[in-house]
Amino acid sequence: MESSGLMSSLRNRVLGGFVEADFQSSAPPPSEGQISAVRGRGAAPERATFEDDDRWVTILVSVLKIVACFVTMMATTFLWALIMFMLLPWPYARVRQGNLYGHVTGRLMMTILGNPITIKGSEFASTRAIYICNHTSPLDIFLIMWQTPIGTVGIAKKEIIWYPLFGQLYVLANHLRIDRSNSTAAVESVREAARAVVKNNLSLIIFPEGTRSQSGRLLPFKKGFVHLALQTGLPIVPMVVTGAHKAWRKNSLRVRPAPLTVEFLSPIKTDGWDPTRINDYVEMVHALYSRHLPSSQRPRSAEDR
Repeated sequence: MESSGLMSSLRNRVLGGFVEADFQSSAPPPSEGQISAVRGRGAAPERATFEDDDRWVTILVSVLKIVACFVTMMATTFLWALIMFMLLPWPYARVRQGNLYGHVTGRLMMTILGNPITIKGSEFASTRAIYICNHTSPLDIFLIMWQTPIGTVGIAKKEIIWYPLFGQLYVLANHLRIDRSNSTAAVESVREAARAVVKNNLSLIIFPEGTRSQSGRLLPFKKGFVHLALQTGLPIVPMVVTGAHKAWRKNSLRVRPAPLTVEFLSPIKTDGWDPTRINDYVEMVHALYSRHLPSSQRPRSAEDR
């Protein structure tokens, strides 16, 4: 009972997938002081295993849960679209309503699915910052919708507007879009996004991998989140999600009862960062993620080492 159509539609049309522009830079490695400033408590331990029940009744219940999620999301999306239309003259009130939509919808989705969830470091979830998150499953999207603070905008490719209903709500919520047609347009789009964030005292949420990891292992980071940090001066708050790739696998209509963890790490200050060392900062934050992920989600190269 596996199918790709519904899940691809559900995943791609919720928030469209956050994207990054890739910029070239070269620089010496970061100093030991910078590395120690973001050194975490070490890799996350593997969570207890769960029983993967393949009985047809269990599969049927899972499919019904996904259908319930889809219907619930359609209902909340329609309701908040009406609210957005009434708030058309107030663009940044629409941002806040978009966050409220995410909190309600994300929480409802996770409640319906019923996976055990542990939230760590929630004291860092109210910081005005650039939030970044690893991406392995549609569940990541539900979790960040629920957990990111009011006043947070996403960045998606400009084509999101063509996704039926969800794309229009994304635009109505005044979230940011970038043009990826060429590198010049992408750079300018990122600059415009940074100016909007600073002017309106907003936070950002980004998937720094730029795409979803099919295996659950951390992919290389693109550089857009560092460019945005340099242009806004905002700290970076990593959100480390573990277990989602086991709970909802790619192209599947089966949600398994795997436990999930969302850990907010301490904010990484960026106001003293050197624009000539972009590559180093990308690698530094990537290494921080690797240390906090369980072995099954670390990059393969890190495991080999």
